[in-house]
Amino acid sequence: MIEERYELALDRIRLMQTEDTVKEPYRDYFKKMAEFVLMLDELRDELLDGRYQKFTLEELRTWNRRLYQDVLPEQYEESYANPDYACKMFGKESGQILGMLYAELRGAVVYVFEGKTEYLAILYELLIEIYNQFEDTPDAKTARDIFYWYASDYCDVFAADRIKDQIDPERGCFIVNMIMNEDLSDLRYLYRMGEYVGVNERETAAYLNSLSQEKIDKMGDTFSEGYRIGFVNTGKDLSKKSVVNIYYAMGFERIVKKAIENFAKMGLKPSIFRTSHSVITRGRNSQIGFFNISGNKQYVYDHRDDIGLVMDKQYVERKLEVMRTTYEQNKEIAAGYAGPAVIDIFGEKTFVPQAKPEAVKLSEKQEELLVAMNGRAGRLTNEYLPGDERSFTIISWPVPEIGEQYHEIFDETIKINTLDYKLYQKVHQTMIDALDKGEYVKVTGSGENQTDLKVMLHPLADPAKETIFENCVADVNIPVGEVFTSPVLEGTEGTLFVSKVFLHGLPYYNLKISFKEGKITEYTCTNFDSEEENKKYIFDNILHNHQTLPIGEFAIGTNTTAYAVAKKYDIADKYTILIAEKTGPHFAVGDTCYSWAEDVKVYNPDGKEIIARDNSISILRKEDPSKAYFQCHTDITIPYDELGSIVVVAKDGTETEIIRDGRFVLPGTEELNRPFENLPLNNNIS
Repeated sequence: MIEERYELALDRIRLMQTEDTVKEPYRDYFKKMAEFVLMLDELRDELLDGRYQKFTLEELRTWNRRLYQDVLPEQYEESYANPDYACKMFGKESGQILGMLYAELRGAVVYVFEGKTEYLAILYELLIEIYNQFEDTPDAKTARDIFYWYASDYCDVFAADRIKDQIDPERGCFIVNMIMNEDLSDLRYLYRMGEYVGVNERETAAYLNSLSQEKIDKMGDTFSEGYRIGFVNTGKDLSKKSVVNIYYAMGFERIVKKAIENFAKMGLKPSIFRTSHSVITRGRNSQIGFFNISGNKQYVYDHRDDIGLVMDKQYVERKLEVMRTTYEQNKEIAAGYAGPAVIDIFGEKTFVPQAKPEAVKLSEKQEELLVAMNGRAGRLTNEYLPGDERSFTIISWPVPEIGEQYHEIFDETIKINTLDYKLYQKVHQTMIDALDKGEYVKVTGSGENQTDLKVMLHPLADPAKETIFENCVADVNIPVGEVFTSPVLEGTEGTLFVSKVFLHGLPYYNLKISFKEGKITEYTCTNFDSEEENKKYIFDNILHNHQTLPIGEFAIGTNTTAYAVAKKYDIADKYTILIAEKTGPHFAVGDTCYSWAEDVKVYNPDGKEIIARDNSISILRKEDPSKAYFQCHTDITIPYDELGSIVVVAKDGTETEIIRDGRFVLPGTEELNRPFENLPLNNNIS
């Protein structure tokens, strides 16, 4: 039946190449869409008869280029995928609809590789239906309605499969099978995965192939062991779990293969789903699941809000119902879900997005709907995948775009990710002992950094058995290097400032956020000439469409080795949050680090219970979970060279310095200054 639907759709699309029933300027668009579909059918034939698998590396590169050339930067300006160009050719209403259709159809590339004939038939039928409408009198509203019912009707395919691919290793296995069965020393395997293969993917895989198995084992072991320790340290029973979901960037297959072998020894089977290529399941973060590094980030950014053309209350309810039904039907499998294991990347070329007025934007009402939907989706997920029963781990590696010293930086990163946790554990405890005596902490910037924050701390009922800060070494958040807490919101106030920071792959310049009673009151940056654009940028990407967010975490980063490496190679602005947060104090806005698991008791290595797991917002979960969580947590780090001081203030007014002029001055923490010794700021060391 599916194959028949596919062939019927294909036959109709073939006719689109020669028909003139659609008038210009639309005819050229549909002709190009038809050409694209027929190219994919050619690809499908070559995959099915085995010819594709025998191609040379150069032949595979040619094919890969054919598949993606229209959305790569050099051709994007005159691509119908570009909202600027589509709206110029067709007007804003029709341009947005046809641009969204163009982007949606491009998902068919990966569906061909994965053999998802049903997905192909659905997409091709969508194209035909809109084409038929344009054969009559082109009408943007009618085309929009067609797309709406496509998204609504096929939620139970795309959205349901997304969940099943996450929790069921028998379904999320296409990439897993590639990793375990392909010859990873032959780089042709990259071109069989379906994504665009650029310099980052090729050179990452090539470099990993040049490393000894011993080195690969060390990286894979660090990754999987962090995952295991995450369960141990939180007292969760890993033996009850059977599935680990792996997120990673194409090119890192050798590391992932070793990790999969290690997970198997823990009784865990891997599932790997790729980043979403459909508006039905796509979120604003394009690096969820298996993803490619290269390509055109502006294209991704341009289409991140395409859902705005179809999202209303009815659609939201439909999607949430599909989620609930899918989880309920697969609840036994879901019970085995252990959580994600994530390989993050850093070093990509700086991408400053262009905010195009032609691109789809969510209305104010839709932004409220999205916040509500994400909140309900988060609570639904936690119902079937309880946060107090699962864990995670995350580690970061550089990619070739970081520069000519990529190999050296990669080797330095291996050192950063495998530092002696016992040394850090001891130093952290010294710091925590001082912090536990405080009523609040004062954090100030130096030079042009305008940071001036007062952070209130939870009181200790029994200091002999309780502590405020977690001693974070190398478990879930690799590398080592922070002590953190969930601050008391009431009384927490002031200004957070950082001159340059990357958050979720986006840069922020002169980011300034003000807090009152622990919540955001004002925010700005200097990314754009317009203050309105700056605020909108922060609202979309840091506040995630919330009117305000609380401070969910205050931490002191201690990985001075990572900081020194950043200075040596001038890559501070390239670090992922995971490493950047360890190179100075950081503040997270959004949920606490313990969200969905606040009632699970957590202990430091000294046996003391960490009691600062809640704040006055997260505690609302006991009455109304919808008021307790925001489904986001963004760390914002002040680097040491912008840091004036961190001072602990006791109830009696006694002050204890932790950091002065960007250097650790608390007795027992001086070891952390060693990596600074060869840096220009060494003259600040006391």
